[in-house]
Amino acid sequence: MKASLFIVLISYISLQDFSAQENRDLYLGTSYTLHSEILNEDRIYSVSLPESYYEGKAENKTYPLLIIMDGNTHFRPLSGIVQYLSAASTRNLRIPEMIVIGIENVNRRRDFTPDKVITTRPNDTGGGAAFLSFLENELIPELDQKFRTNTNRILFGHSLGGLLAAHAYMQEESPFNGFIAVDPSFGTWDAETMDAKIEQVTPNSFQRFIYIATANWGKRNIKNRDRHVRWLESLNQKCEAPLPAKLEYFENETHSSVSVIAFYNGITTLFEEDGLYRKNIFLNPENQSPEQQN
Repeated sequence: MKASLFIVLISYISLQDFSAQENRDLYLGTSYTLHSEILNEDRIYSVSLPESYYEGKAENKTYPLLIIMDGNTHFRPLSGIVQYLSAASTRNLRIPEMIVIGIENVNRRRDFTPDKVITTRPNDTGGGAAFLSFLENELIPELDQKFRTNTNRILFGHSLGGLLAAHAYMQEESPFNGFIAVDPSFGTWDAETMDAKIEQVTPNSFQRFIYIATANWGKRNIKNRDRHVRWLESLNQKCEAPLPAKLEYFENETHSSVSVIAFYNGITTLFEEDGLYRKNIFLNPENQSPEQQN
């Protein structure tokens, strides 16, 4: 854990804007604006391209997509971790190089809740299906057109974003084959709701991989952990083969602090088997760089 934390901190610090150093620009990525007809609003997303993207020998190479919800918070540190773990210059090659996308928030409570949350006052929850439709039918097609992507796609979410990632994993069809759900907010699902959702899960979901992280909630810790364990165990019982999933508990991390460390563990878990790719989950592309093939 200490080694992982050290790498996370170094990668995050390396991306900061060192204002004290004059005449030094650090390139992080580029922001784009896409008007969504589905959401009826403009959405801003940031893009971090792999180190090899503009190298001549990689001109025909395609890359997986990593889409990060809560991009305002997570795009900077997580894109740094991806670059550190994948670039040939670091000689890590723990994961493949990726195109990292961070989606800025407009209304996360609306966008990341798959179901209407009943409260005493009116609210705008329950827009998760529309947001996922935006990703699948508007954002991903634009990314496929602008950049050299392939069909390996990962969705990352923390808290309510983790809830939506878990919901997306359970859908009959999904453009993603990997999910990282960090301390998902399952408190909006009672046992009856969770059971009903799991009952509708088809074998298609079990062709994807999901990593779940659970943080320490102090006095409310048991309830939070139980929800995550119950959800995964229910899926495991329904899956005839070994469930392609992993749940990890972080005793020393809170809900706020767990996201970056859990991402490091999650992204390496997704690619730790069979070299860089898990069989039957991620396609093993012909387009790997020579360094990654060795």
